[in-house]
Amino acid sequence: MLTTHTTRSRICAMTLGACLLAASTAEAEEVIGLFDNLVPVEGASVHMAYIDPNADFSAFKRVMILDPYVSFRANWQRDQNRNRTQRVSARDMERIRVDVAALFRDVFTEVLQADNGFEVVNDPDFDVLLLRPAIIDLDVTAPDTRNAGRSTTFTSSAGAATVYLEVFDSVSGDLIGVAADRRVARSAGNNISWSNRVTNTQEARRMFTVWANALRNFLDSHYLTKD
Repeated sequence: MLTTHTTRSRICAMTLGACLLAASTAEAEEVIGLFDNLVPVEGASVHMAYIDPNADFSAFKRVMILDPYVSFRANWQRDQNRNRTQRVSARDMERIRVDVAALFRDVFTEVLQADNGFEVVNDPDFDVLLLRPAIIDLDVTAPDTRNAGRSTTFTSSAGAATVYLEVFDSVSGDLIGVAADRRVARSAGNNISWSNRVTNTQEARRMFTVWANALRNFLDSHYLTKD
């Protein structure tokens, strides 16, 4: 059952996130080593990607995306509230988690289904590839708390995040792939710009699109074949 993998998945996601944040590829590879059926993907466009070499990816024609697990960078709320007049509350953090998870699903669905691509479905089946994503070490530079008054801050980056993705056979529950990558959302030319809820969403969408395109290109060019 996939539910039995949840705790291990989150532990691996958090550990990999810390490794990528510290640029410790060796430690991250040790975590991946827990999945003894996986081997590195040659020429991956993300920091690390591993697959089961015996898995028949050509059997999968559709994709199912579980709700992403979202967690903030350690001490993010404390650091935000240190120099803010509009404090970030627990309710603000939960709203951001929900918004980020929804945006991630929307972007991945759009990219995977584009140009007669891979239908995104809600139920497992023999031709369905299941994705379990986690967005960890989320660091929103200038969060919009929706308090009274305008919330705008000058920054050179909207924030950063690490994505950790597990890929399963949706019927057997076999883990057949793992990938992890960290990115910083920067304004064009690293120039100082206004950051608010609108610009934060735009930058997050760009970052998620990079990850979604990496997955789509990987599936298109390496494994999935469509009739």
